Amino acid sequence: MKTIIFSLLLASIVSAESFESYLKRFDYNERTEMKIKSLEAVELYKMGEVEFVDIRFREEQAVWSFPFMKKIPLNELPDRLGELDKNKTIVTVCPHYDRAEMARIYLTLKGYKSRYLTDGLLGLAGYLRGDEAKEFIKETTKK
Repeated sequence: MKTIIFSLLLASIVSAESFESYLKRFDYNERTEMKIKSLEAVELYKMGEVEFVDIRFREEQAVWSFPFMKKIPLNELPDRLGELDKNKTIVTVCPHYDRAEMARIYLTLKGYKSRYLTDGLLGLAGYLRGDEAKEFIKETTKK
C-alpha cells in the first residue's frame, strides 16, 4: 500500500495533470471507465482500438507472455512513453491488477486514455484458450 501511495505522489509531481486535480474530477463515470475486462479488451483490440501493455518485470515477461502485447516494465514506463500510441486506449496488464492500476493512473495523468485489465493476465489467459485463442489469432493476423 505504501508503494502505491508513493507512486501516486510521484506521478503527481511529474504529470501533465496533477494527482490532486485528477482526484477532484474523479466520479462514478471515471470509476467505471478506468476498468476493462478481458472480453471487452480483446474485442476492442481486434478492432484496433486498444494497445495492451504488459507492465510486469522483465523476468516475469521472460517466463511467460503474450506476443501481441508491448512489454514495458512499470519501472521503465516513464522513460518509454514515446512507444505508446496516444490514439488508442492503453490497457495496462499484470497478473492481477495492482501494478496495472498504478500504470493506468500514471498514464492518465500523462494525458493518455488508459484502463486496467480487472481480471489480469491470469484472467486473460483463461479467456484466450481453445477456440477463443484460435479465433483471436485468425482475426488479428488477417489485418
